[in-house]
Amino acid sequence: MDSVVRLRPDSRSARIQVLVAGQAARRGGRVGVVDVCTAAVAALPVGGAGVSAMSRVAGSHPLCSTDDISEQLEVLQLMLGEGPCVDAFLQGSPVLTPDLLTGDLQDRWTLFADAALEAGARAVFAFPLQTGAIIPGVLDLYAGVPTVLDAEELADALAFADLATLLLLDARIDETDAPAGGRSPDRNVEDLGGYRAEIDQATGILTVQLGIGIDEAFVRLRAHAYGQGRRLADVAADVVAHRLRFSPEPEPEPTDEET
Repeated sequence: MDSVVRLRPDSRSARIQVLVAGQAARRGGRVGVVDVCTAAVAALPVGGAGVSAMSRVAGSHPLCSTDDISEQLEVLQLMLGEGPCVDAFLQGSPVLTPDLLTGDLQDRWTLFADAALEAGARAVFAFPLQTGAIIPGVLDLYAGVPTVLDAEELADALAFADLATLLLLDARIDETDAPAGGRSPDRNVEDLGGYRAEIDQATGILTVQLGIGIDEAFVRLRAHAYGQGRRLADVAADVVAHRLRFSPEPEPEPTDEET
């Protein structure tokens, strides 16, 4: 396995990291969000999981999914513009849907609820991947039967989402969840948490420097990292250290083929 995960003092985080690292070892790759999804499905009473990259000012798109149903759910929500994933992104808080047949949900998600039921999902749980005021993505879990996550399961799901956030911020991820441009330097998952604050700080610097909103500033930061084939955390470090200054003209957001 290319990326070694050390245990954190937090026993729940440590256990989740070990589960995710184990999935990466079986896959034969460095730890990525796809391993978070696979480990979450194995540990929780759900049938599948998926992660989508989300943005208010650029295109949102699915990053990975564990099965056909979760893939359909990711595509449906982004295509229809409604559902737990969209609400979790806009509200910045988890959206727990134990049963899609609940009447008010049918009214709330008039298109998604029926489409998700037809696809084979009955319960859907969406967790924003959040760093400061930025939400770069959402982790979705689904079950084929009405399902309620108990307190321990919910805490585990939040820990999976937290780890997915760190991994999403640390790597350029393509459809196979491999780093673009070849192998990247190994980093321990516990080391990634420190980059969150730096990414937040760099985003804040760009909002002042360019006179733009925080969401657009994050997209600019991410687009530069993608365009240069670099880690987002490394670009953020350059901005904070004043080694990199952005021009007022935005860089193009990468297409699905480029990411």
